[in-house]
Amino acid sequence: MNQDRDGDYFFAFDVETVPDVDAGRRLYGLDGLDDTDVAKAMRHLRMQESGRDFLRLYLHRVVAVSGVLRLRSRSRENDRIRIWSLGSPESSEKRLIESFFQIVDSRAPTLITWNGGGFDLPVLVYRALHHGVGSKRYFETREPDFRFNNYLNRYHERHTDLMDVFSGHQARAAAPLDELARFLGLPGKVGMRGADVEGRYFAGDLDAIRAYCEGDALLTWLVHLRFDRIRGRLDDEGLAHELALVREAVRDRGHLEAFANVGEQG
Repeated sequence: MNQDRDGDYFFAFDVETVPDVDAGRRLYGLDGLDDTDVAKAMRHLRMQESGRDFLRLYLHRVVAVSGVLRLRSRSRENDRIRIWSLGSPESSEKRLIESFFQIVDSRAPTLITWNGGGFDLPVLVYRALHHGVGSKRYFETREPDFRFNNYLNRYHERHTDLMDVFSGHQARAAAPLDELARFLGLPGKVGMRGADVEGRYFAGDLDAIRAYCEGDALLTWLVHLRFDRIRGRLDDEGLAHELALVREAVRDRGHLEAFANVGEQG
């Protein structure tokens, strides 16, 4: 856990992306095609190259970053939780990435993800490299508190990739977040699926993408709470307290209404 004078910060987050069509035009000579056709051509070329149409990570343009920022204070009276999407629908990719790393720099939170080690974090780093976005904390390895426990090393506690933890880093043992969540009695994905993001983006529906991303971030946090319970970092009372905070945080937020009764009996 990462502590400061306020307590322990955790940031469960999710990233949504679309093909970087500007890079596709430069790399593959696709001038003259509109954005949707460039994206199709990029996937087709990738399929020819590798047998699958999933683009290399540096060619994923970030269009939404959503998260659950949780402060576990020294006393429960000061506990805080926030569920939101960084920036606004009009924010540039650079601004979204800056906002993410500003959270890391200011709070040094424990990062919580589902497949974040295999996708979200490498994408953010590649795109930060593209835009020249820096982060003192994320790339720190020399300061005493970061020398052996930092965000870059595989064996550390500053990032918990739940998919890797549960599967023992074995791809054949990995589970989809949506299925695992529903298996645990949680709502699962709400409103759309990852495959829908590209179409929604080119249709200009950033609000729907951000709402979907917030739902995935919240699912990740709720699964993490279950993990904390089975490894003894939360008892039944502590888990009930965490779930009550979530219910309060999603109150009157229509796109998260599926989570309004999470953890309640009956």
